[in-house]
Amino acid sequence: MEGFKEEAKRILAFWSEHMVDHKYGGFYGQIDGRNQLHPDANKGAVLNCRILWTFSAAYRTFGSPTYLQVAERAFHYIMNYFIDKTHGGLYWELDSKGDVINAKKQIYAQGFAIYGLTEFYLATSNAKALELAINLFHLLEKHKDTHHGGYFEAFTQDWKPLADMRLSAKDANEKKSMNTHLHILEPYTNLYRVWKDKRLKGALRELIIIFREKIVDPASYHLNLFFNEAWGVKSTDISYGHDIESAWLLLKATAELNEPALKGQIHMLAVNIARAATDGIQQDGSMIYEKKPDGIDMDRHWWVQAEAVVGFMYSYELTDDKMYLNLASNLWAYIQSYLVDNVAGEWFWSVDDNGRPNRIDDKAGFWKCPYHNGRMCFEMISHFSFE
Repeated sequence: MEGFKEEAKRILAFWSEHMVDHKYGGFYGQIDGRNQLHPDANKGAVLNCRILWTFSAAYRTFGSPTYLQVAERAFHYIMNYFIDKTHGGLYWELDSKGDVINAKKQIYAQGFAIYGLTEFYLATSNAKALELAINLFHLLEKHKDTHHGGYFEAFTQDWKPLADMRLSAKDANEKKSMNTHLHILEPYTNLYRVWKDKRLKGALRELIIIFREKIVDPASYHLNLFFNEAWGVKSTDISYGHDIESAWLLLKATAELNEPALKGQIHMLAVNIARAATDGIQQDGSMIYEKKPDGIDMDRHWWVQAEAVVGFMYSYELTDDKMYLNLASNLWAYIQSYLVDNVAGEWFWSVDDNGRPNRIDDKAGFWKCPYHNGRMCFEMISHFSFE
């Protein structure tokens, strides 16, 4: 496999050349699927934190001052506009000028802030970034579920219970989700790399155990997606992309803890999850989106393919089973043939079963960020030494 360095630079160029908001600061909120810029689109916390992570990681990977400048832009915009200086945490959504539209405290967004801030700290040694990441950690721990374990989905601006806790309109309105816990596991892993705090270590270990004992289905090794407060399962859908993404993120988290017994258990679990995720692989080498009781979503989403490349490579590294190497190679070939937009740049949101690109959903926006595909490239370059 090759071409990851070139692809990373193409992705980064799209964002640095087309998404910088020179009028109001930070980054534009949307370029649609037909490559039209919407300068008045709202700006989301998740998008901005993912930009911060991506360009910080890009600077660590390539050393380009251009990537550092974009990362610094994201950091300062988050500090100046998204941080709630009264109640703590990040606002969920701003308008194009930076005024608060939705002040709720979605835990998913706080997690991505920690992820971006710690990566920025790794890139720059900026003490304020680490301080804010640590403060957010303490805030999340203050509001976690101390009875049943884990993290609630969302709160009001002043951290009170919230009736509608959904991350997005397509999600179930339940108190806990796999997705939020996955994206707390991820930033806590990154934070522990730079801050060897005893409480953080315990929280990270608890998250790993929650995945092992509550989230991963012990019969199928697919991930359950939604839960009530007491971890009762409230969904039957299968998300193949989250399966494979969780497999390698669990490995990274466990590696940071350096506990041999737990490491052995999670290695076995991760391989079983990866094997279960192969249920979503199609004859053309791609991975479909999800399976629901009423049918299968056959679209090939950009982030699913990217996470699958990385996840199967980690499975190959663990097992030396060339099946996983072939799966990753075939996915990368599919991405290059169908998902990369060689005309306008970046990747399409998805393509259908016949390889036709989706031009309705965003090219860049509230949820379409450079994080999944950018991270795939960085992992392939830095961890697996593919150029």
